[in-house]
Amino acid sequence: MFFNLITRNSRRSRKENGMFFATLLIAIIAFYIILSLSRQDVMLFLQEMESDAVNRLLGMIPVFYVMTLIILFFLIYFASKFQLERRRHEIGMYLMMGMTRNRLFVLLLAEDIRSSIIALLIGLPAAVLLSEIISLVTARLVGLGIIGHSFSLSLEAVLWTAAGFFIIKLAAFLILSAKISRREIGSLLAERPEETRRQLPAPVYALSLLGGILCLGTAYYLAIRGMSWYQIRIMGLTVLLGFAGTLLFFFGLRFVFSLILRTGKRDRRLHIFNVRQLQENVIRQSGTMAVSSLLILAALCCFGAGVAMAAHYGKSETHVLDYTFLPEYTDEPNQEQSAEDILDILKKTGLDTSFSELFEMKIGHIYAKNDDFENMYTMDSVMREIEKLPVSEDRDVLLNNLEYADFPHLISLSGYNELLRIAGLPELALEENEGAVYMDREFVNDSRIRIMNGILAGSPEVQLHGESLRLTGTVQSTGVVTDSSITLSFALILPDEAFQYYTQNRYDVYVNGVLDSSTAERVGLMQAISGMNDRLNGTGLNYESYLQNMGRQLFYIVAASYLTIYLAIIFIIVANTVIGVQFLMNQQKTNRRYKTLIRLGAVYEALCRSAEKQVNWYFGIPVLVAAASSLFAVRALFSGLLSPRTQGSVQELMLISAAMILVLCVIEYIYMSAVKRSSRRYLLKLMVPEREE
Repeated sequence: MFFNLITRNSRRSRKENGMFFATLLIAIIAFYIILSLSRQDVMLFLQEMESDAVNRLLGMIPVFYVMTLIILFFLIYFASKFQLERRRHEIGMYLMMGMTRNRLFVLLLAEDIRSSIIALLIGLPAAVLLSEIISLVTARLVGLGIIGHSFSLSLEAVLWTAAGFFIIKLAAFLILSAKISRREIGSLLAERPEETRRQLPAPVYALSLLGGILCLGTAYYLAIRGMSWYQIRIMGLTVLLGFAGTLLFFFGLRFVFSLILRTGKRDRRLHIFNVRQLQENVIRQSGTMAVSSLLILAALCCFGAGVAMAAHYGKSETHVLDYTFLPEYTDEPNQEQSAEDILDILKKTGLDTSFSELFEMKIGHIYAKNDDFENMYTMDSVMREIEKLPVSEDRDVLLNNLEYADFPHLISLSGYNELLRIAGLPELALEENEGAVYMDREFVNDSRIRIMNGILAGSPEVQLHGESLRLTGTVQSTGVVTDSSITLSFALILPDEAFQYYTQNRYDVYVNGVLDSSTAERVGLMQAISGMNDRLNGTGLNYESYLQNMGRQLFYIVAASYLTIYLAIIFIIVANTVIGVQFLMNQQKTNRRYKTLIRLGAVYEALCRSAEKQVNWYFGIPVLVAAASSLFAVRALFSGLLSPRTQGSVQELMLISAAMILVLCVIEYIYMSAVKRSSRRYLLKLMVPEREE
C-alpha cells in the first residue's frame, strides 16, 4: 500500500508539474553534453593541432559544471517549494490520519528519488543520442567525415551528471522537508491568507520607470560605443546601470498598469480583473520578474552572439588551397629551380597524383638598388580621394594603413589568375602599365574594401619606382597561400613581364596544391589532409596545410557554439521555470477570487481566457524587455569582442543574432503554452463545488 502511494503520488506530481519535469530533463541533457565534450569527434581532432587551447577550454568545463549546479539548485528549491505548498492540505491530512512525521519524510523522499531516477532514465539516453547526433553533424559540417566515427559513451560524464543531479535534488529536498516537518497540522490544513504589500504614491512609480529607462539607455550607449571595454571600472558601471535600470523599470511598471486602468475600456469581459491581477503580481514580484528578464537577456545574448560568431568564423576564410610548399630560402637571384625540386620530389614519391592542381605563386618586392627604399611607391592620387570622403572610422584607418604602403609586395599575374580560376572567380586582364590591388582579409574589412573599390573605379595613377602605373579593377583578397606563411596587408598584382622587370628576377616561388576532390568527398576534407600530412612528413618537404588554419577556426567555432549555447539553455530554462512557477503560485494564492467569480456565474471558458491573457502579459513583459535589450546587448558584445578585421561584418552578424533571438522567442511560446495548460487544469479543479461543513 505504501509503495503504491509513492508510485501514484510520483506519477501525479510529474503530470501536474510537467514543465518542471521537462526542465529537469533538459538540464540532464545539457549536463551530459558539456561533460562529454572531450569525447566529441571535433575535440579529439582539435587536440592534435590546438592542444593547448583545447585543454584550456576543457579545463573550464568543471567551472561551468559547478556554476550550473548552483543555479539549478535554487531553481529546484524554488519549484519544489511550490510543489510542497500545493500539497499542504494533503500532507496535513496524512498527519491527521496518523502517519508519523518520519514516515511522511520517507514518503516524500521516496517520491523525489523515484522521480529523479525516472528523469535520469529518460534524460541520459536522450543526452547520449543527442550528443552523437551533434558529433556527427559537426564532423560533417567541418569536413571531418563520418567514416572514422565510432559510438562513444562517456561513463565519467554519466556518473558526474547523475551525481550532480542527485546532490542538488537531495539538498533542496532536505531543506524543504526540514521546514515543513516543523509546521503544525493546523497551519497545513488552513487556507493561507493573501499577501498584501503597501503601495507607494503613483509619482514614485513614474520616477522609477523613468529612472530605469535612463539607466538602461546609458548602459546601452556606453557598451555600444565601446567605452565599457576600455577600463574595468567603466565595464562595472555599465553592468551596474543595466542591472539597476532593469530593476527600476519593472518596479515602475505599476504606473503603466495604473494608466491602463484609467484609460482602458471597461466593457471587455474580466478586463479590469486581469489588469488588477497583473498589477498586484508585478508589484509583489517585480524583483523576480526583473531577474528573470535578465536571465532571458543573458540567454538571448549567449545564443545570438555565440551562434553568429561561430557562423562568422566558419565562413570567414574562403577555402581554395589545401597546401603551400615553401622552398628553402636562398640569396640566389632565381628561385625557379627550388620550385622544380618540390615538384620533382612530389612526382618521385607518387604524391603528385593526389593533387588535382599544382601551380607556382611568385611573390617579390620592388628591387631597390643599394637598398634605397625611399619613394619606391607613392599613391598620392588615391590618398587625396580617400581624404575627400566623409570622416569615418573606416576612412581614417584606411588612410593610416596606406600611409605605410610605400614598399609593397608584388604578385605575378599568371599565378594569381590560376588561383582565381581554381576558386571559380573571373580572371584579371591587365595591360602592360596596369596593376591590381591586393589586400589580405586579415587587415581589411568589407566596408574598407568598398571604399577602395569606389576609388579604383576611377583608375587612379600611381608611381612605381618612378614610373606611372594605373590601378584598375577591384580589390583582390583571395589568399595567395595557405595559413599564415605570408599575409599581405597591401600588394600590387602586375603582368608577368612587369613583375620580372620590377623585381629584377629576385622573388620567392611558392608551390600551391589542391587535393583531388574525389578523395575529399570519400573520407572528408580534414581526414584527407590529415592522411596526406602523414605521407608528406617523410619527404622532407617544407609545407603548410589548410589544417593549420582550420584548426584555429574550428576551435573558435566549438568554443563559441558549445559553451554559449549551453549557457543559453541553462539561463532560459531557469528563467522560464521561475516565471511559470511564480505565476502558478500567485494563481493558487488568489484562488478565492476565482471561486468568487465562479459563484457570480463566470464559466470555465471565460476563466481560462482570463488566465491565458494574464500568462501572455506575465511572460510577455520580461521576454519583450529582454528581447529589446538583447539587440543592444549583442551589438555591444560585437563592439568589444570582434577584431578590427570583422567589425565590418557587424550587420550580417546582427541579422544572424536576430534570427537566433526569434528562435528563443519560439521556445518562450512553448513555455507559455505549458503554463496555460497547468493553469487550465487548476481552474477546472476550482469549478468543482466544495462541500461547506
